[in-house]
Amino acid sequence: MSVLSVNPKEGNPVTSQVLDNVCASLKVSLKDDEKEDYRKLLAVFHESAEELMRMPDCEPETDLERFPRENVHFPDRADNEFGAWAWKVRITDKAPKVDHGLLKGKSVVFKDNIAVKDVPMLMGTAFVKDYVPTVDATVVTRVLEAGATIEGKAVCENMCHSATSHSAATGPVENPRAKGYSSGGSSSGCGVLVSLGHVDMGIGADQGGSVRIPACNCGIVGFKPTFGLIPYTGCGSNEPTNDHLGPMTKNVLDNALLLQAIAGSDNIDDRGFASPAPDAAPKYFDNLSKLETPQDLSNFKIGIVAESLTGAVLDPRVKETFLKAAVAFQKLGATVEEVGIPIHEKGTAIWTGVSKVGGYLNKTSGPFGRRGYQMWDLNALMHPMKQGNWDDAYVSTKNIYLNGAYATTVFPHLLAKATNLSYQLRSAYDTALKTYDVLITPTLPYIATSHAANDATPLDQIAKQVGLISNTCQFNQTGHPALTMPIGLLDILEGPLAGSGVKLPVGLQIVGNWWAEETVLRAAYAWELSNDWERL
Repeated sequence: MSVLSVNPKEGNPVTSQVLDNVCASLKVSLKDDEKEDYRKLLAVFHESAEELMRMPDCEPETDLERFPRENVHFPDRADNEFGAWAWKVRITDKAPKVDHGLLKGKSVVFKDNIAVKDVPMLMGTAFVKDYVPTVDATVVTRVLEAGATIEGKAVCENMCHSATSHSAATGPVENPRAKGYSSGGSSSGCGVLVSLGHVDMGIGADQGGSVRIPACNCGIVGFKPTFGLIPYTGCGSNEPTNDHLGPMTKNVLDNALLLQAIAGSDNIDDRGFASPAPDAAPKYFDNLSKLETPQDLSNFKIGIVAESLTGAVLDPRVKETFLKAAVAFQKLGATVEEVGIPIHEKGTAIWTGVSKVGGYLNKTSGPFGRRGYQMWDLNALMHPMKQGNWDDAYVSTKNIYLNGAYATTVFPHLLAKATNLSYQLRSAYDTALKTYDVLITPTLPYIATSHAANDATPLDQIAKQVGLISNTCQFNQTGHPALTMPIGLLDILEGPLAGSGVKLPVGLQIVGNWWAEETVLRAAYAWELSNDWERL
């Protein structure tokens, strides 16, 4: 312990009462003859903390001359028919152009928990207000340096806490194929804008399925890569150990292209300290596009996770569509067979133990034990929480606070236990992946549901997503790369369009070993080239 002085300055606010209050919060007491000593030690710590907080902050630099923000504005409803745009801005690289930038000619949108300097970040919520980032996230800089044009920010669900798309403070985000139905969450806006062709590519964030769920509901490709492969620097976090960013695109080749542009450690975010440097990362697009026989999977072994087909909420039609897609892999030469991974069924509970407790602590004390850029200015808008924050919070946000506060008192070691079980969960998939090149599951157990009613109770709102993440959240805890791709369409059976003949997408999830993104992409690309999913 470093103590530079034991003599507080005159006027120091740490009094005996302050010390007593701290002890009361710890539920301990001090001996009377030691209280003054500890008061002085606390007082000099206070002075040290004040000095530190007065120092200029250390932030990643943003080059506004090279990447100026143009036409920053909140979109009119007439220009935002599906409710998917959170904020509009145009940013391009004003430096002398590189003729062959990897993303030249591509337009990109970011989920609205990804920081773009001087562009308001709504995070889909009224829980915190008026937050304007002072930095660009690493991925923002990378897509600009690769020649892309940024068109804006896409709506994300309320604090990234919903897997359906009715929770954002700006209003529901409509499914691109059926208004009145969920586009999935929490990267809802990205899924819609990419699906409609308003942008070429989106970058979402995935803490329990939040890239893959909207990609599935909107009929596009969404990829949550290996934990840490894409730097999370400058992005709003739910729980640091399950935070991922991921590309969302119309097709597999574009997904590989965007991944190639943004992958690799930035030497800031500690999630990526095991990741290769950007210039050492695989050339995902280059290698995939150069395959001589891309539809040949004759050397592939694919394992169907048996437990992914037994969930109570699994729509039998989704199961049938998934199994037909699995047969299509066989037609490409792959060996496809079921593999039992019993702990898969416990994955949601393990994820819940981490995400609820860790998510609560992350919003109060802030992430600790982390190396990297801390968005403490954002955290300061959440903690200490005021009644106004609480009143404006979405039901899932309130639930996280209630669960977390309860667990830290009644189950104080729940987070530690869930963290240990996360390793057991990872090991189970690793064991299966010693036999199989990839594992596959249905992405979601049912197609997109209708939005909750405007006057829905908290339970009614949550009921719209019961069981939805039963095959996705596991891989946030284990860190394995997991991609969803569309494999068919099914008739709507509930809500205002039931029986109308309107169909919504079904997705298949492909999971690989850590750092095996190329293997996952190859399997997805072969299937995509060989099948017209909208006609299946």
